[in-house]
Amino acid sequence: MLWFTQGMCFLPAFLVVWSSTTFVVAYIVALFRKDVDVVFPYISDTGANPPESCIFGFMTSIASFTGVLTMYARYKFVERLGRENRVLRPSLNVAALVLGLLSCLGMCFVATFQETTVMPVHDAGALLFFISGVLYIILQSVISYQIYPHSSSLVTCGIRTAIATVALLAIFPTIICAFFVTRRTTLHRDARDKDYSVYLASAVSEWIVAFSFVCFFFTYIPEFKLFALQVKVEWLEYF
Repeated sequence: MLWFTQGMCFLPAFLVVWSSTTFVVAYIVALFRKDVDVVFPYISDTGANPPESCIFGFMTSIASFTGVLTMYARYKFVERLGRENRVLRPSLNVAALVLGLLSCLGMCFVATFQETTVMPVHDAGALLFFISGVLYIILQSVISYQIYPHSSSLVTCGIRTAIATVALLAIFPTIICAFFVTRRTTLHRDARDKDYSVYLASAVSEWIVAFSFVCFFFTYIPEFKLFALQVKVEWLEYF
């Protein structure tokens, strides 16, 4: 049996590959068209102009939908473990799910409203995605320790904690430095600009947060091999 056919592990595997491909493809297309600079543009810059905006929006929408499915599957898995072993408060699992869904909603806003067209909505979506996403992986790291040893190993718990820590540390310069970056009509930056250093710090940190978020789901694969979800249909009779 192929590894990606075991349990539900195809969900996080597809999410990681598809999300990474989304960032890379949009960047390559934008770079090929000379819409962005080679050195660390904002992720949103790579999907601001057509045709890369169409590619970015389409692929990001699929990534957000897959993220919802993956987070819900993780929620049901943890719920079952918590109910059987009584090692976790249900409210913590619910809070993680809500934060995860909010991050996916923010991702949809980022994909739908480009920064060159509706900047306030785009920025609000980006904040929702990054803040909720980082809080989600922090809570999932805590949950991993609480359900140990019924699920993941201590090594996996440590890896998740390390990824969450990196994302948490990187989100501060991502947001704070962005407030000092001058908004422009062009996506190109000049190293001689006064705000170039804070722009670069914000852009680099943004890429770190995004790929930390993506890599976190890679650690789900061993656990997702252990279970499968089934849909139960019940007939309702109306009198």
